[in-house]
Amino acid sequence: MQQADLIWMNGEFVKWEDAKIHVLTHGLHYGTGVFEGVRCYDTEIGPAVFRHQEHVDRLYRSAGLYYMDIPFTPEQIRQATLELIARNGMRSCYIRPLVYRGYGTMGLFPLEAPVDVAIAVWEWGSYLGDEGKANGVRAKISSWRRISPDSLIPQAKASGQYLNSVLAKIESHKAGYEEAILLDDKGHVCEGSGENIFVVRGGVIHTPPLTASILDGINRRSAIQIARDLGYELVERDIARGELYLADEVYVTGTAAELTPIREIDDHPVGTGKPGPITKAVQSAFEDALYGRAPQYRDWLDPVPATAPVEA
Repeated sequence: MQQADLIWMNGEFVKWEDAKIHVLTHGLHYGTGVFEGVRCYDTEIGPAVFRHQEHVDRLYRSAGLYYMDIPFTPEQIRQATLELIARNGMRSCYIRPLVYRGYGTMGLFPLEAPVDVAIAVWEWGSYLGDEGKANGVRAKISSWRRISPDSLIPQAKASGQYLNSVLAKIESHKAGYEEAILLDDKGHVCEGSGENIFVVRGGVIHTPPLTASILDGINRRSAIQIARDLGYELVERDIARGELYLADEVYVTGTAAELTPIREIDDHPVGTGKPGPITKAVQSAFEDALYGRAPQYRDWLDPVPATAPVEA
């Protein structure tokens, strides 16, 4: 990880190396936290955060689902993020806002523990690699199922829930693949370890619905709108595992992964084994939106103010 100069913690800018928590922090023991993954891009209108307000809104929804009242307003979080990027002198970066139960009590009843907030930014390239974005990655259907809505809340981006994805990611890595694909509790295709999934068959794009225990991905929403704007038919429906092996094209979307093609699943080549024409068309338009090259999506960008970096 590339270190930045400053991190925002509970309303203050502190040096990266001083951003510490107590070992008895509640969230460290029980996973009582929620977070977001956001990106700032060096766009044609300057550094800008992609779909910033939507990410802030989802952070608050996730916190609410786990009974955490964030002690700052959404606008305070948004402005703190923009200022943090400017103070660190960054033109592009990954952004991690984190809301967690802090130090003060122990045990499974969390409501007496304080709610702390931190925001960190750092330079981070393509999650699945530039080579993967260009030529596709190999994926494995995980033996681990996606968490059931009967047990936890898949629509919340909660820290503890990601142990589910960690198990799937490690399993796929040890088997020699770059990514995992999880099925939901009913055996339908759900999502990657950290991405939403799209399947192309016969010129139609299919993606699992919100009822399939997926996270309501913000880049998923963007990719859906872009695909429809390009004139493609896109259907949200349950997808059977076997359809992945019969697909003409498969791609995944996420803030970290952006839009990455899948070239092989369980040793079955997807289509020709190379990114297909629909994937490449959506990916190209998606990249234009990220970097401010598409005027129709310019309102998805939240510009970073020009502020000289200062010491904490």
